[in-house]
Amino acid sequence: MRPTVIRRAAVAACTASLALVATACGSSDSGSGGADGKGKESAAARPAVAKALTAAELDKAALVQGDVKGHKVSKAGKDDAVAASAVTVDDKACDTFADALLGAQVGKPVAANQRKVVSEPKKDQKEKQDSADAEEAFIAAFDITTTMASLSSYDGKGAQDTIDGLRTAATACSGGFGLTVAGDKQKVVKIEEEKISGGEEAAAWTVTVEQDGEKAPFKLVVVRQGATIASFTSLNLAASGTGKDYDLPTAVVDAQLAKLA
Repeated sequence: MRPTVIRRAAVAACTASLALVATACGSSDSGSGGADGKGKESAAARPAVAKALTAAELDKAALVQGDVKGHKVSKAGKDDAVAASAVTVDDKACDTFADALLGAQVGKPVAANQRKVVSEPKKDQKEKQDSADAEEAFIAAFDITTTMASLSSYDGKGAQDTIDGLRTAATACSGGFGLTVAGDKQKVVKIEEEKISGGEEAAAWTVTVEQDGEKAPFKLVVVRQGATIASFTSLNLAASGTGKDYDLPTAVVDAQLAKLA
């Protein structure tokens, strides 16, 4: 057993990189597949401004248990949420992106809600958890992807402006920036664009975050449907320990878009 891998997985699981890690520690994705960026469209091609969903309508559209096969869905609790006011960055151009990455509200939505979606172990994972190889068993036990799924509705062109702002920030901050969450210092060291499709516009990134010398890959997906932005931040604990990549949470994204359609 390689102690470095075990140590990194344990650090990722139960010490502190972003609020999502703490959320994942208390819980037990791969999906139908990102695609070719068809969700992107030019401003000129965008349809007329849609009406913002009310809080009641947004709650009706939010994910519930049973909507995502192989995943547990629950309402995000007070310990899961991150307030935008608790997030600071060392480069103002990266502020919007940091908020989205942490699952905090971006801009000034009319209404917003959040759900926690946790992947359940697959059959082969369960078998590996009983492996005589301690490293394999440990990693299989932590091969869990936790996704914070957020819905936000905006007046006017707020949703369009939000996704434009996130794309601009991702480009400007791709080389990294300093990040503090409620006094906890971290660093985004790299932002890499991923391919994704869905809704009227979509964008996705793999974001590498470093804290105390340990790096963890996060996935961020944002999709616009009318005046609503669906945002998804994911962390896989095993990937944080091994450094290996993992899939975008497309099963969660697809299930959410089906309810927004």
